[in-house]
Amino acid sequence: MTKAVFTTKVTPGYKDLPEARYHFPRTYLNYVRRSVGDYIVYYEPRRPSVELSSVGGRQCYFGVARVVDVVEDRELADHYYARVDDYLDFDRPVPFVEGNEYYESALKKADGSTNKGAFGRAVRLIPDDEFDRILKSGFAPVLEQGDVTQWIDAPGLAEAPVQFERPIVEMTVSRPFRERSFMFNVRKAYSNRCAMTGLRLINGGGRPEVQAAHIQPVASKGPDSVRNGLALSGTIHWMFDRGLISIGDDYKILTAKNCVPGDALRLLNQNGAIHLPEDQTLYPNAHYLKFHRENVFKG
Repeated sequence: MTKAVFTTKVTPGYKDLPEARYHFPRTYLNYVRRSVGDYIVYYEPRRPSVELSSVGGRQCYFGVARVVDVVEDRELADHYYARVDDYLDFDRPVPFVEGNEYYESALKKADGSTNKGAFGRAVRLIPDDEFDRILKSGFAPVLEQGDVTQWIDAPGLAEAPVQFERPIVEMTVSRPFRERSFMFNVRKAYSNRCAMTGLRLINGGGRPEVQAAHIQPVASKGPDSVRNGLALSGTIHWMFDRGLISIGDDYKILTAKNCVPGDALRLLNQNGAIHLPEDQTLYPNAHYLKFHRENVFKG
């Protein structure tokens, strides 16, 4: 097993869904197989689509996941899927180079310039120490909020010394850490505003009232991804989790007939649609919206 970097575009030419699968040609099969059972980080390149003229990609690492297995694509010859689990968005995108420091040493030539040949490989193996540096940078906003031992589930670790040196990747699979990171990212994406009511309430201590809701529930294998999340006020969150309200692929708010009290209906956005993040890459994903409508919504 070894860690790796998987490159995927905002509008990929392959059938990627980073939270669940990575689609790739035979060229990278050996590298991807070596990562099975280990963790990878996703990288967004300069070109956000397959169009050669496209520009504007963030050129950054944006999330982490664990590779579960590799299966053949039965519809396209010489192509495969890496199935992934434990996906988690970074709390800040990590550029491939900051100052003169490259997170992947293989991307830097001896003269200090970028090794474009190495950069051209969509799948790259990466040493553990460089992988951990990327994660520490990506999760820095949440890591700075408190003692890391509070986010580890393993028995006895709450009494561990403060000098916690285990790899950070072990932290990213703990539920407390994932919930904190998910909440941070969803609130930030929606500017602390409820997607269905428009309310943006901040208490005296500066803490927002809005909560982070999963569209496809964690109990149903829903990922901790902003694209599977919504910022919702407490009452609306309760209604959404119980299937009284849902969202169409056009982002219109759906209500279950005769299930939502009139007072609650009056709280919803007057235009009938949810507020969306400024960043379109963070919009609710149609895959998860469909799951909620078909498995949770009572309409």
